[in-house]
Amino acid sequence: MSSLSLIYLGSVLPMKMTNASVAIAVALMRRPRNEHWGYDLTKETGVRSGVLYPILARMLDQGWLEDGWEDIATVRENRPPRRYYVLTNEGMRQLGAMATAAASDLRFTRSVLPGMQVTV
Repeated sequence: MSSLSLIYLGSVLPMKMTNASVAIAVALMRRPRNEHWGYDLTKETGVRSGVLYPILARMLDQGWLEDGWEDIATVRENRPPRRYYVLTNEGMRQLGAMATAAASDLRFTRSVLPGMQVTV
């Protein structure tokens, strides 16, 4: 094993700022205390599920999100319970910082952020 690979052994690589990660951060920060559903985040951000769920998994690994499952007793339709995501205090801090940084970065202000309100 090379020494370079040992640097991240046992830790999580930092989150990159991409259009998708910024869009997800902004969507989560719009309602920072609410439960968020993957499908709703996909609709809100336009980020495909194949991109969205790995980003959410990375945010979970970073400790920025906690997850849980919808109470089966509250499900009215004939479907399995849905997984939800909730921002942690650290997640609010980190994703708020990401949204703030993106607001001053032309890569994101033109493509991701127009018209988006962020609670930081």
